[in-house]
Amino acid sequence: MIRQFELVENVKAYDLSADEDALNRAYVFAMKAHGHQKRASGDPYFSHPLEVAEILTNYKLDSKSIITALLHDTIEDTDVTSEDIEDQFGNEIAHLVEGVTKLTKIELQSAQSDQAENFRKLVLAMSEDIRVLLVKLADRLHNMRTLQFIENTEKRRRISLETMEIFAPLAERMGMQEMKNELEDLAFAELNSDARSSITARLQFLRDEGKDNVDAVVSELKNTLEKEKLPANVLGRQKSPYSIWLKTQRKNVSFEQISDIIAFRIIVDSTQDCYAALGVINQAYRVIPGRLKDYISTPKPNGYQSLHTSVIGPEKQRIEIQIRAKGMHEIAEYGIAAHSLYKQNGDAASGKEFRWLRELLEILDQTANPDDFLEHTKLEMYPNQVFCFTPVGDVIVLPGGATPVDFAYAVHSEIGDHCVGARINSRSMPLRTELDNGDQVEIITSQAQIPSPIWENFVVTGKARAHIKRFIRSREKEEYISLGQAILEGAFANEGYEYTETIAHDVLTVFNKSTIDDLCADVGAGHITGLSVVEAVFPGIKEENKSRLLSFARVRSLRKKSKVNDKIRPAIAIKGMIPGMALHYAGCCHALPGDRIVGIVTKGRGMTIHTIDCEKLEDFTDTPEHWIDLSWNEEELDGFHVGHITLVVGNTLGSLGKLCTIIGNNSGNISNLKITNRTPEFFDMSIDIEVRDAKHLTAIIAALRAIPEIKQVERGRS
Repeated sequence: MIRQFELVENVKAYDLSADEDALNRAYVFAMKAHGHQKRASGDPYFSHPLEVAEILTNYKLDSKSIITALLHDTIEDTDVTSEDIEDQFGNEIAHLVEGVTKLTKIELQSAQSDQAENFRKLVLAMSEDIRVLLVKLADRLHNMRTLQFIENTEKRRRISLETMEIFAPLAERMGMQEMKNELEDLAFAELNSDARSSITARLQFLRDEGKDNVDAVVSELKNTLEKEKLPANVLGRQKSPYSIWLKTQRKNVSFEQISDIIAFRIIVDSTQDCYAALGVINQAYRVIPGRLKDYISTPKPNGYQSLHTSVIGPEKQRIEIQIRAKGMHEIAEYGIAAHSLYKQNGDAASGKEFRWLRELLEILDQTANPDDFLEHTKLEMYPNQVFCFTPVGDVIVLPGGATPVDFAYAVHSEIGDHCVGARINSRSMPLRTELDNGDQVEIITSQAQIPSPIWENFVVTGKARAHIKRFIRSREKEEYISLGQAILEGAFANEGYEYTETIAHDVLTVFNKSTIDDLCADVGAGHITGLSVVEAVFPGIKEENKSRLLSFARVRSLRKKSKVNDKIRPAIAIKGMIPGMALHYAGCCHALPGDRIVGIVTKGRGMTIHTIDCEKLEDFTDTPEHWIDLSWNEEELDGFHVGHITLVVGNTLGSLGKLCTIIGNNSGNISNLKITNRTPEFFDMSIDIEVRDAKHLTAIIAALRAIPEIKQVERGRS
């Protein structure tokens, strides 16, 4: 555990203006606050914030970040308050500690919905001050280093999954490559310990056998550059076990087939020297085609710059070489922390200046559902990238597999919404075409165009998917509102009233709705029946017309009071019923007066009525004693009954309104409507309609078949 004076000296080594007094006070303050608390490892709890602070000194963060690291658990785990920290260390540090504390309180839970909501809060917190995320990453890194002390296996696995899916990609986006590699490898050790052990054992074998030859390769590369009078520092670094395993999975090869397990770095003085060194290497060794990547002219979104090439190098080994200037190397090692983010005047380091974080905030604005936000932002953070160009030469960085639609949304959301076509390298290409590195993309737009639901099947960026989903939801709601209004107009007309928004407004609170549109949308979606709204507006109707009460989810027996032996008789009169037996109507065939029917007696349930041609009757062929011959009592039939139809309706302007009009004109009343499937061209629907009998339903079906908007309509049998 680092000592107090060592921590202060570490900070002063790279920041001469650091507040030494505040650092010392924070060290003592945190140590006293945590007192005798212990970690799961048995170490004093104070060792954790101290280790977090030391990690951040390796990234040369400002003294306020180091103080925040020392204090980051005091509010959560001790009696210290935010006011105490503000009194001792000022408003800025109190704000930073409070930000980290909020993230700790909402530490990502096992439930996916909790994880999604908490990640949403994490993005909001780091947008205010990026140092909150830097402290949180260091906190997660130390927790991963001590993960083995947690006894609960499931908890270790959950923390490792969160680290792999969220914190490692965030570290990569911040340009903190070393932290990202360590986080991934520590998580890999927990999630797939057998695979990691196998790889580390193989690496150790190569070292023991002297087959890695790192020193020999480094020495020869240095000599090759010195001959051309090009001073350079050459380093050889073994790739992490997780990186090696990922490569075996991605390329579907064995460990033995991977020759570039060591990455060599050539660090020179200037950008000009980078290209000179590349020329020297390419002249001296045979270049592997297609492996050159120039991240100097087109940097990664996190600021990373370097030249990558692969050659058959010294010792006849295939090696990967990264060439960069000293400033580029510092950014590659320390990422965002290498930039002068923290001015000596104390300005807060807002995260909103980073494009990738602005895009996450835009996705957050477009996405109402936290689960969707988590899904979309995971897509946004994936590292595989392609670099494409606008017609004027601007670079647009996209994930691998991106399409022109992703490109359009990356340029601007308005361009994405109105995209109708694309020209890739001056050739017109389909919008689903996958883009390659170096493609020049021109997006063709039209104000008449709107996002297509089909796009969701091939876009890969979170930003594009969030915009498309939001548009689909808004259009879907508009359609439900239109349909719901038509249903309400029909329901009110059937009772002899005229529907107006004024009378519907009076019952919004009954259905817990804030606007008329919300009420109509729920009616159109089938969550509320039109009849229930009429009854809420005119309560007397419910008592007068009990025979027309319908359930949203199933058909109820319609009953009407009449004096027959002082008992209530069924509104649907059945001949052949056993007196006193419970009666149910099968949802598989939706029997109506006029259908031939049969009753099936089931123990504990009573009698269930099916039509004679119902396919479900085959289940009872071995128990003929349960069958009861029934028929409708035509003399006592009264009221309306529920028929069920299924339709395929063209997705054209006014088609849903015309559908409702046809049903209403034929004296039917929609009591429930559900859209079971949706494509850009068609709706698949199921509708419950109040009708007098089977003949009435048949007449409605015939009328519907006569209009071109209805592509298919059948009586429902399921």
